Amino acid sequence: MRNYLFIGASSALAQATKSRIESEGNSVYRISRNSSHSDVEVVDYLSIMPDINQRFDGLVYFPGSINLKPFRSLKLEDFQDDFNIHVLGAVNSLKAYQAQLNEGASVVLISSVAANVGMPFHASVASVKAALEGLGRSLAAEWAPKIRVNVVAPSLTITPMAEKLTNTPEKIEAGAQRHPLKRLGNPEDFASCISFLLSEQSAWITGQVLPVDGGMGRLKV
Repeated sequence: MRNYLFIGASSALAQATKSRIESEGNSVYRISRNSSHSDVEVVDYLSIMPDINQRFDGLVYFPGSINLKPFRSLKLEDFQDDFNIHVLGAVNSLKAYQAQLNEGASVVLISSVAANVGMPFHASVASVKAALEGLGRSLAAEWAPKIRVNVVAPSLTITPMAEKLTNTPEKIEAGAQRHPLKRLGNPEDFASCISFLLSEQSAWITGQVLPVDGGMGRLKV
């Protein structure tokens, strides 16, 4: 049995990944900024992280936001807030628990297709996700060979966070048509990818950004 730490564990993607991980006989310790689950420790990722008397075979940092606005409408505070959530929260979490990661552990960070594909209204999210990808590659080099670090870069996934973009059949269909595979992602697509990167099946993979995006980031059809 392997033991994993999930930061931002209340999201739909984290819940789906937890179910997948536990179905394989592993355990998950969960931290979130807010949660109604009694087994989730509630903490702000930019504050002092809680002491956890456990060791872990992997860590996943899930927190994110979808802040889509025209550039002229974005304030400096918007960029700072997104940077705090996506990047500094990850840095604080990894600093807090690096020493508790076992040799051979796997870290997974969450980026976005927007970090590598220019799209309107994505200036803030693209900026912070590109920074997160840079962080992931740097740590993969620094922590090798003892700890692997990879990044998953999804496209639009049907979750509560993306509700404004997926709350009608028409929006879902329009979004699906932008992807070569002609559908949007779901949390299970995401969970299977993270489960693979956490497992020993990916033991020779590190420093990579793995698109889970229906082909949107690389294909034009």
